[in-house]
Amino acid sequence: MACLQTSSLLFPTSSTLSSSSRRMINAAIQVPKVPRLRFTNPKTATKLVLEGLQLSDGISNTYQIAQPKHQESSKHFHSTTTSTSTATIQLYAILEEVADRIEMHNNIGEQRNNWNVLLLNSINMITLTASIMAGIAGTVGAGMPILALKLSSALLFTAASGMLLIMNKIQPSQLAEEQRNATRLFKQIQTQIQTLLALREPTEQDVKETMEKVLALDKAYPLPLLGAMLEKYPKKFEAAAWWPKSHGVQNPSETKSRMGKTNGWSEDLEDEMREIISVVKSKDFEDYERLGNLALKINKVLAISGPLLTGVAAIGSAFVGHNDVAAIAAVAAGSLSTAVNAFQHGGQVGMVFEMYRNCAGFFNKLEDTIEATLGEQDLEKRENGELFEMKIALELGRSLPQLRELASKSASCRRNGTVIDEMGSKLF
Repeated sequence: MACLQTSSLLFPTSSTLSSSSRRMINAAIQVPKVPRLRFTNPKTATKLVLEGLQLSDGISNTYQIAQPKHQESSKHFHSTTTSTSTATIQLYAILEEVADRIEMHNNIGEQRNNWNVLLLNSINMITLTASIMAGIAGTVGAGMPILALKLSSALLFTAASGMLLIMNKIQPSQLAEEQRNATRLFKQIQTQIQTLLALREPTEQDVKETMEKVLALDKAYPLPLLGAMLEKYPKKFEAAAWWPKSHGVQNPSETKSRMGKTNGWSEDLEDEMREIISVVKSKDFEDYERLGNLALKINKVLAISGPLLTGVAAIGSAFVGHNDVAAIAAVAAGSLSTAVNAFQHGGQVGMVFEMYRNCAGFFNKLEDTIEATLGEQDLEKRENGELFEMKIALELGRSLPQLRELASKSASCRRNGTVIDEMGSKLF
């Protein structure tokens, strides 16, 4: 039996071969599992292809349509930004110019202050040296030494007279004070612009008003000396004016007819502001006007006395040796000229006059601001009343209760026919 199986394996019969071949074929078919291919109808295939193309085209069109919309919106945003930011760009340009003005006035102010110090020391040294020479020449006998001393003394006195005339004409201490005031006021404009840009979008009206402020300040405090320098010895004291004048006209009857409180304004607040104007005009402005006129008169007298005394000393030194009175006149006049020059320019009388002029201008500006605000009939266009009241109080160095107390005191004094005995400002 074993031999039969072995022989069948070695020499397979036909039945054995057919059964084994079927198993091999079945195994070969089942293992790979060749996928079944389906051939669709040509019409159906065409339809699917077209739908796929439409889908891809739709996606492409969607992207292409969305892209112009995004670009269009960005263009619209850009145009809107450009139209609304034109005023902002202009205001930033003004801000740059204001910063440059601050630097210019600051530098020129330091330069003119140096002029005052250097010219004062130089003229005093020249005058004292000439006085000493004139005194020595009066004690020396006749001969060449006295001639040299007389000539040197006369030349020094003459040079001191010429330098004093120039110095008194330009008033370096007053020029330096003008530049200091201009620097401070330009810094105020700079702060106002920065605050405006931080709070809201500026308008063309804001740009126009800022330009007017800058140009008015340029006119009030000019930089050049020749042709544009302010008159240092005017006939009458005049307050400085560095702001554009407003032309608000108020109708009292219409203002009184309004009731209630709108935008922080009320009739009581308007009456309070009018009382503040009355106090500032009757007390503060008049006081600084009086002091300004006094400083102007003193400055005029000193400006004449200094060169006159050095001129007398120069003439007296020329006659030293011929008469003892000439030597005395030369020495005395030279000494007095040094004292006058030291008092005028060392005490900076011109600066004091400019300070009074600027203070009087501050009160004029305060009055103009209040009148312009009250002159605006549309309460919504005014600055908020409570904020405006706070600003006025701070400018006068008072708290809000003190400001209201001053207004009520002024109203009471006016009703009683008396003059208020209190100044409006507590700052200066």
